[in-house]
Amino acid sequence: MGFIIIGIGSISDTGLNGAILQIISHGFIGAALFFLAGTGYDRLRLLYLDQMGGMAILMPKIFTVFSILSMASLALPGMSGFVAELMIFFGILTSQKYLLMTKILIIFLNTIGIILTPIYSLSMLRQMFYGYKLFNTPNSYFFYSGPRELFISISILIPVIGIGIYPDFIFSFSVDKVEAILSNFF
Repeated sequence: MGFIIIGIGSISDTGLNGAILQIISHGFIGAALFFLAGTGYDRLRLLYLDQMGGMAILMPKIFTVFSILSMASLALPGMSGFVAELMIFFGILTSQKYLLMTKILIIFLNTIGIILTPIYSLSMLRQMFYGYKLFNTPNSYFFYSGPRELFISISILIPVIGIGIYPDFIFSFSVDKVEAILSNFF
């Protein structure tokens, strides 16, 4: 959410378009990760990370999609979050509204977030899928991912990759509105 605030606060067309793209990207990635967390809970009936472990062996399809979407939330190049964050950085750098020291401070604080997010996300993935404790769950709860879960996961993953490769599709809708907002209010 910090990137969205910075993109809007940059008061530049690049920053605002990046903020719009970040909102859309966050919606897709967040929805997919919550869906996959729900499917994992349906199978395991476990809530805490310290109780999980070894899921990658038993659920390789969910592990693969969950890992790809976790990397997308870290703004992996080729995913929609990367393009959005890059545009927001360029938007704040090219903004004429802030002094150079303010820009450096904002980028420094964002960089701390960019460093801490992978630490949390990758340690969560490691614990869930390769954790120290292999879970023991009754067989009545556990079943492999079916075509329904894979269809929904891939249906959400395709726009994340598509927007990352071709973001002009989203910009074709937003560029005129952003220019109108900037010309009328700033």
